[in-house]
Amino acid sequence: MTAFTVALVLVVAAAGLLRWRRPAWYWLAFGVTLAALRVLVRYRSVMDACGLTVPPARWRLSLARATNRPIPEPRPPRIRRLRPTRTGLVLRLKLRPGQDVFDIAAASDRLRHSFSMFGVTSREVRSGVVEVRMTGYDVLKRVQMPAETETRAMRVPVALREDGSVHYRDYRAIPHALTLGATESGKSVYQRNLVAGLAPLDVALVGIDCKQGVELFPLARRFSALADSPDTAAELLDALVARMADVYRLIRIQQRITVDVPDAEIAADIWDLPDELRPTPVVVLVDEVAELALYATKEEEKRRDRIITALVRLAQLGRAAGIYLEICGQRFGSELGKGITMLRAQLTGRTAHRLNDETSANMAFGDIAPDAVLAAIQIPAELRGLAIAGDASGGWHRIRAPHTSLRQAVNLCNRYADRTPDLPELAPFRPTTGTATELVPSAKASPATA
Repeated sequence: MTAFTVALVLVVAAAGLLRWRRPAWYWLAFGVTLAALRVLVRYRSVMDACGLTVPPARWRLSLARATNRPIPEPRPPRIRRLRPTRTGLVLRLKLRPGQDVFDIAAASDRLRHSFSMFGVTSREVRSGVVEVRMTGYDVLKRVQMPAETETRAMRVPVALREDGSVHYRDYRAIPHALTLGATESGKSVYQRNLVAGLAPLDVALVGIDCKQGVELFPLARRFSALADSPDTAAELLDALVARMADVYRLIRIQQRITVDVPDAEIAADIWDLPDELRPTPVVVLVDEVAELALYATKEEEKRRDRIITALVRLAQLGRAAGIYLEICGQRFGSELGKGITMLRAQLTGRTAHRLNDETSANMAFGDIAPDAVLAAIQIPAELRGLAIAGDASGGWHRIRAPHTSLRQAVNLCNRYADRTPDLPELAPFRPTTGTATELVPSAKASPATA
């Protein structure tokens, strides 16, 4: 009996230590079994207490009265599948007649307390079937991306969602995106994860970094073009617009619209073209959009209008030509001038880290998900990297990207430097790479030139 007590104490101590230091290990070792049992045992009573049951059918009541049996109890949604994951449980429910998916969503917080889980989210899989994802611990406190992710063309994993699933940046589904974040909010780390995910793919990276290139130029070996000033950015964007026109001419030539060609073979964008003719897709990363929209003189105003016009054209027409925009900034508001709201309307994907003002949050989510505005301005300063991600469908999630240092991103870009395509239209903007002494001028003048 003494040995059993000692072993039990050791097991409990080990479980407590794992739960404190390694919550993911604790969940896989102990938590998933306890949580599954808790859900199965409490399920009927919890659903009844949360108002997620329906009265029995009339024929059941008539049969009970005819046979002098007890009246059947209210029926909760039927469990179709209970699947454990590395971060929680996935419960798939079949709704009863008269129930709605919004009933489950409205009771998510009560389900979280009743099942003693960290978080509960729900989504409709199809008509009458709801998937409830329950997380057993705070997966965003220490982000650990799964070893295997679903990658395909122009779709890269960039962060982890609060329900434990992977947040992907899919350029085929959401061509253009807006990413906002104040200083020290984690926006740069999110951008590095994006570049790290795109580096192994067959894609051309184009960067515009008006902070003299301090963010993007260390990754220059994987970039086909880089601009470090508004003047160079204006010329680079004009070159992209010209490339877009050339790609459309190529698509028009290859459409092959004749009476004997099936509709499925008619090309409408670069992905309908044969592999040997398909142009390389281009992802344009703008590090600080406000620097492109500010001006102080008449000449700068003309340059600003030229830049914004080119960005709007690329956002409106670039998808079919394989040109995708990633617009980043600390501040994004209508005071940046004409054309800004038109540009925002074309940016389907929205990601907001911690913001210093509510106006930027409204510009990010006010037109697609008003509930996300409050969530964006409530992100605490100590949780760098935490963000709200949404799209035009109205749905939004809390996400957090794993920490990627600049050195890790540079090493990854150097590893895949051979995959950097050489685009003739962007050749004048190809970054030059050399030694540190060649790239960074000396702070002191030599005696010979002093």
